[in-house]
Amino acid sequence: MSLGLAIDDAPAVTPVEGAAAGRPAATGRSWFRSTGYVLLGIGILLALWWVGGWVVASNPSTANFADFAPVPTFERLWRMAISGEAVRMALPSLGRIGGGLAWAIALGVPFGILVGRFKAVREASSVPFQFLRMISPLAWMPIAVMAFATWNAAIVFLIGVAAVWPVLFSTAHGYRRIDPAWFKVARNLGARPWHMLFTIVLPAIAQDSLAGIRLAVGVAWIVLVPAEFLGVTSGLGYAINDARDTLEYDRLAATVVVIGMIGFTLDFMCEWAVRRVSWAREE
Repeated sequence: MSLGLAIDDAPAVTPVEGAAAGRPAATGRSWFRSTGYVLLGIGILLALWWVGGWVVASNPSTANFADFAPVPTFERLWRMAISGEAVRMALPSLGRIGGGLAWAIALGVPFGILVGRFKAVREASSVPFQFLRMISPLAWMPIAVMAFATWNAAIVFLIGVAAVWPVLFSTAHGYRRIDPAWFKVARNLGARPWHMLFTIVLPAIAQDSLAGIRLAVGVAWIVLVPAEFLGVTSGLGYAINDARDTLEYDRLAATVVVIGMIGFTLDFMCEWAVRRVSWAREE
């Protein structure tokens, strides 16, 4: 066969096929670039932490706080992980976070649907909800202590008060973004209100509600530590208070790292859930 016939007989490569062939390479480069940026950010944070620890240790007036430096902190963190201390201090806090978020979701999602659905409810609740939202959750601490029989229940209440507003307002925003034509089509097909709730409303507001839950997790995680300064004898907030009182600064710093790691993990899980229900799929 001649060279010309060989060239003529070769299958043509369309632009779409060429783009598909180059996509894995581009994706790989993008992944390496993103990973490099992440590692760079972590490296900068650790470097700043190390410099701060060195400055503190070098100053005679602050040398007692040298255990805040990275090396003593990670050494203590390793011992806490091996002994199970980190798990024991985290489990009560996760239980309180779970209880507070459960109440926030149980109240925030239904009220958010009502606010988004009915204009009268939205207008009547706007001022009261905004007023209550702007009150610091920790300001409710004396009331929580008097209203609940146990410290644990009081902390769950404070977390729920902090977390309910992002869920409520995000759910209401998601409901108002639903195309009214969807309800007309559903009614024409004979759908009942219960059907529309599960086939239209909940799938349509899922992304906004989960985004609100993600914000609620961040707010609740911030409120948790000072709330656990109450009369409880377990949890991450109690561990920080106890380490401060006993002057175990490496343990205090290691507990702070544990709080950051757990909070980052919870936020990542919420972000993953938001992406899963998103209609705009990432390639």
